[in-house]
Amino acid sequence: MRKHMVIGSVWIAALTFASVTLLAQQDKGSRPSPPAKAECKLSNGKAITVDYSSPRAKGRKIFGGLVPYGQVWRAGANEATSFVTTGDISVGGKTVPAGKYTMFAIPGEDKWTLVISKKTGEWGTAYPGPENDLARIDMKVTKTSAPVENFTIAFDQSGNGCTMRLEWENTRAAVEVTPK
Repeated sequence: MRKHMVIGSVWIAALTFASVTLLAQQDKGSRPSPPAKAECKLSNGKAITVDYSSPRAKGRKIFGGLVPYGQVWRAGANEATSFVTTGDISVGGKTVPAGKYTMFAIPGEDKWTLVISKKTGEWGTAYPGPENDLARIDMKVTKTSAPVENFTIAFDQSGNGCTMRLEWENTRAAVEVTPK
């Protein structure tokens, strides 16, 4: 009898774990800020991948409002934004060795700073501090031609590299990425 109770308890625990895992996976796809990915293939065969969550503007004032100027922002929503490069690259003239990083931004009205942090695995807004920064890189800021509802990170191929752009509301921040 005791053996049957143990086996039954193990089965219940396994089914509960499987149900929770399945619900968590389903929830990730139905979030208000769904997962998104941007990729750049460099001329030397190396690649850059950015995984982030894409929040929606929903009529809100974004930069200088929801996202304050002059403060570190997670550049997305939900999990921290990851920045992975399979080879050594130059981002805005600064060297970024092959590896996995966390990406943040410091928005300003006329200038943005891209922050590439050596610390990974943060959730959301947990900026680990400047002592973990690999690089801080100036970004060029312009206005978009039309409002952008969904926060977007994208790469535009150019020459032997890419231009990485972050767009939301009516703002575009961009930086050049080239192989090393």
